[in-house]
Amino acid sequence: MIGYLKGKILSLSEDTALIETGGVGYEVLCSASALASLSGKSEGEVYTYLQVRDDGISLFGFSSPAEKNMFLKLVSVSGVGPKMGIAVLSGMDINSLAVAIASSDVKKLSTVKGLGKKTAERIILELREKVQATEVPASKGGAPAIPAASEGDEDAVVALMSLGFTRAESTRAIDRAHAEGAATLEDVIRAALKSM
Repeated sequence: MIGYLKGKILSLSEDTALIETGGVGYEVLCSASALASLSGKSEGEVYTYLQVRDDGISLFGFSSPAEKNMFLKLVSVSGVGPKMGIAVLSGMDINSLAVAIASSDVKKLSTVKGLGKKTAERIILELREKVQATEVPASKGGAPAIPAASEGDEDAVVALMSLGFTRAESTRAIDRAHAEGAATLEDVIRAALKSM
């Protein structure tokens, strides 16, 4: 399994990068943010996912482990293949995607080119279920150790948990984001991700 590539950037096209490492040129189908991070550089790095099928081998590239993690969640949804996963990540950044999934915003997800309403609904349904399965049940009796999250904060918690963080990590990061002055849901998630 090829999970990471670092090397000389030989060429970039609309959706692929040709990266030479160890004398071998790897053609990598990249997300928009991965291509943006490589643009204008002579050397670069991508986190990768290797797909092996009967009709060929494909290598997909991402700008960060968090983006790769979101891709793996997307392709776990029935009917969403790697090319659609890359299209979704190229259509919106992972913060916006996490917010759309957490808030069941089918309309926002459907704005991604090639992603229909039914597939957007399936992504939300299947990924929200996975996120909720990892939630820690609320303690019974007594006052909670931390204040109850507002509706916006709960959406932020769910969005961060969908990226693989625990509820406790997410809540602490959101508290830090509020302390830094973040107010809107997207600002809170962005600031929380930076602090993790």
